[in-house]
Amino acid sequence: MKRIMTVATLMLVSILAMAQMQTPVHFSVSQKQVSPSEVDVIFTGKIDKGWHVYSTGLPDDGPISATLTSETSEGAKAEGKLKAQGKEISQFDNLFGMKLRYFENSVTFVQRYKLTAEKYHIKGFLEYGACNDQSCLPPTQVEFDYTGTGKPEQAAAKEKKSEDEKVKEDENVNDNANPVANVDDKAKEDSLNLNDNLNPESLSLKPAVDSTALWTPVIDELQEFNGDTGQNRSLFYIFLMGFLGGLLALFTPCVWPIIPMTVSFFLKRSKDDKRKGIRDAITYGISIIVIYLALGLLITALFGASSLNALATNAVFNIFFFLLLVVFALSFFGWFEIRLPSKWSNAVDSKAGNTSGLLSIFLMAFTLTLVSFSCTGPIIGFLLVEVSTQGSILGPALGMFGFALALALPFTLFALFPTWLKQAPKSGSWMNTIKVVLGFIELAFALKFFSVADLAYGWRLLDREVFLSLWIVIFGLMGAYLLGWLRFQSDEPLPVAMSETGEPCGEKAKPVVCIMLGMCSLAFALYMVPGLWGAPCKAVSAFAPPMSTQDFNLYKASEVRAQYTDYEQGMAAAKAQGKPVLIDFTGFGCVNCRKMEAAVWTDPTVAEKLTKDYVLISLFVDDKTPLPEQIKITENGQERTLRTVGDKWSYLQRSKFGANAQPFYVALDNEGHVLGKSYSYDEDISKYMDFLNQGLENYRK
Repeated sequence: MKRIMTVATLMLVSILAMAQMQTPVHFSVSQKQVSPSEVDVIFTGKIDKGWHVYSTGLPDDGPISATLTSETSEGAKAEGKLKAQGKEISQFDNLFGMKLRYFENSVTFVQRYKLTAEKYHIKGFLEYGACNDQSCLPPTQVEFDYTGTGKPEQAAAKEKKSEDEKVKEDENVNDNANPVANVDDKAKEDSLNLNDNLNPESLSLKPAVDSTALWTPVIDELQEFNGDTGQNRSLFYIFLMGFLGGLLALFTPCVWPIIPMTVSFFLKRSKDDKRKGIRDAITYGISIIVIYLALGLLITALFGASSLNALATNAVFNIFFFLLLVVFALSFFGWFEIRLPSKWSNAVDSKAGNTSGLLSIFLMAFTLTLVSFSCTGPIIGFLLVEVSTQGSILGPALGMFGFALALALPFTLFALFPTWLKQAPKSGSWMNTIKVVLGFIELAFALKFFSVADLAYGWRLLDREVFLSLWIVIFGLMGAYLLGWLRFQSDEPLPVAMSETGEPCGEKAKPVVCIMLGMCSLAFALYMVPGLWGAPCKAVSAFAPPMSTQDFNLYKASEVRAQYTDYEQGMAAAKAQGKPVLIDFTGFGCVNCRKMEAAVWTDPTVAEKLTKDYVLISLFVDDKTPLPEQIKITENGQERTLRTVGDKWSYLQRSKFGANAQPFYVALDNEGHVLGKSYSYDEDISKYMDFLNQGLENYRK
């Protein structure tokens, strides 16, 4: 058993270490001889859901286009340009200011070669760019190397021609045979091979890795930082969110009145054997947990981990979530009531009455689930929407477990301690107040999901000041409702206060809790008002659209630019200045990198931290500048060639940090050791400040 646990632990560690490496596109390469004198090199790609691969021929200042480079072409030459096949999507992108073309699900790229000799050797690579709504991959290469035989096209007819025709015929022969070009290609290849033999160390990163810690991998240390503060805290947050949702559901008119009736039923059911009554009540609570946990597992099975992650930024799903939460909010306001068909609950209830033992108790719990759906349904829906966008495969199951645990606790506790029932608050209008307040909260969060879709499509319908205006109105009305200034049709009339003489003297005052919460809601609404003129409003930065969408902005944003775009130079400067380093793995065609710079780096506190306390190094993984000398590396058992500056920085990110998506931020000391967890795409300014402060504190230690 211990051995199995050890193996399982090692497997889990391996999986966590690979979690940051993403391979959403899978290419296979083949060649096809379409005629005796023509050969096609075919790249067939499968694209994971939520990702897309950019097409060919995009403008230079746009994302990474698919291109093909021929390194060796002996006895053949490329004919025409690289062709893309598949369902191409064309959409205007506001950030780049151009129409972008890309493929989803699958794509095929084809390059045709015309044979100029009976034997041919073609070698090169396809380079492409891939992105999803959160991150982009660096330029990725798919190499090919093929040899074969064919029949080149024959020379023109042998009849006599004029002098001009002979010259033209000679040019055609040169085009078909092209011995000079072949000699040049062969000479270049021989030259490279000669350089490899003479100076192999010049084409390897190994000496640099051995001589300095700058390139030494820190994947384990980084995983330790990320593991301690990331996933565990996220799963606990999901469970806590579900538990709080279950507590709120308890105090709704559909659940709270059922508790004393159900517990009394179990206790009366076995007057002579109290232990049996308690056991039945505990079984009833466990049945509730099983039912809701099964619902969470069903959601997990239907969507899966990758799909749940895609929900976070998928525009269609976010619009659906927006509409769903609006419907739930209107239901809580009392406009209509969400009910399941009554025959469902009646059928289950009658089945419970006709059975005995554990099955009857389980069916009673199922009846509670159906009867209380009008109150618990919107809370469950809101919970599943929020949890699904966390991207965790355990999210829905863990969230529903927390919800069911909170819902089942009172049934079990009141059965164990029946005297507590007398001290529990009686049903009343306070439960409707909770429903209405939940409606305001769901309406506010619905705007968050619409904002994601609005940013994805570039509609600009919900700019930052529009979002803040709506939130100010929502929380202002919620405060007015809690203070008693606003009432709904579903509210019961307030009780009338009586004077000492027994005459009515006005309505009773609202409870102290309502007044305090109402004041907090109004204060929060007032706090957001300066945001209409560009104030940062950090408390809502995680929900509101980025500052770049603000049309009227009196707030002067700071512009942050990296001091260095070379890793070694930046590290040397940091050592001389005695400062920590912030590495920014980015790309010219990385949409989300630009979003982070516009939404987060423009914040004054972030800008000051980056410029005064850190040496900022931006490494562009799609920089096409050729390296002075190509670098040959061995990665995952395969030999690869780093040809450009972008290739070098992409390899640095993979080999040192075990990640390959952008944006990717990590804080280092002067020797290349990590100072904290890594940070990816998240426009929450407070979280980014925590990330920067963690690195700075560890550096000072």
